[in-house]
Amino acid sequence: MAKKIAQIISVIFHPVFIPTLGFLLFFNSNFYFSFITWEAKRFVLLVVLFSTGILPLLMMALLALNPKFKLSFETGSQRALPLIISSVSYYAGYFLLNRINAYPVFKLLLVASVLIIVLLLILSLKWKISGHMAAIGGLTGALLALSFRTGINPVWAIVTVIVVSGLVATSRLILEKNRLWHLEAGYALGFVTLYLVVYFV
Repeated sequence: MAKKIAQIISVIFHPVFIPTLGFLLFFNSNFYFSFITWEAKRFVLLVVLFSTGILPLLMMALLALNPKFKLSFETGSQRALPLIISSVSYYAGYFLLNRINAYPVFKLLLVASVLIIVLLLILSLKWKISGHMAAIGGLTGALLALSFRTGINPVWAIVTVIVVSGLVATSRLILEKNRLWHLEAGYALGFVTLYLVVYFV
């Protein structure tokens, strides 16, 4: 039962869904960009969902059609291609948002996410750093950076991401996908990178 719940949590808060969930959270946290029209929010969400979720999954699915391609994320070399695909997809999202003159912070979030993916790619060649925790750590870092930078305190959003972070970490341990230090390193990588970029750039 515990493993089934852990699997559900891991799927819901998979790295391909975190950016879209994060933007939904930002749009409901009273930041200055929360007051744009619903049509504008919907368009941004569609761009983010397509570039960070649908596009990477579609590309991986097409690769999986090749019997020589092994869809696995157990080793650094096996994680390299999915991470490269993700970084290209995220940059495509940045390019699309740039074309429509979206708020700079939206583009900054995607560019910083590309940086996290590149760092994960490098570190994954030697260590199995948790991508799940890097994603949720990045969301937490971005949320806190926006809070400090704008002077707005979205307390329930902050509590939510902290609770979700604990749930995701626990689920990965239950599923025996990572060691504790893999989770800690992933969370620290995502948190520090997004926080510094969003707060200082």
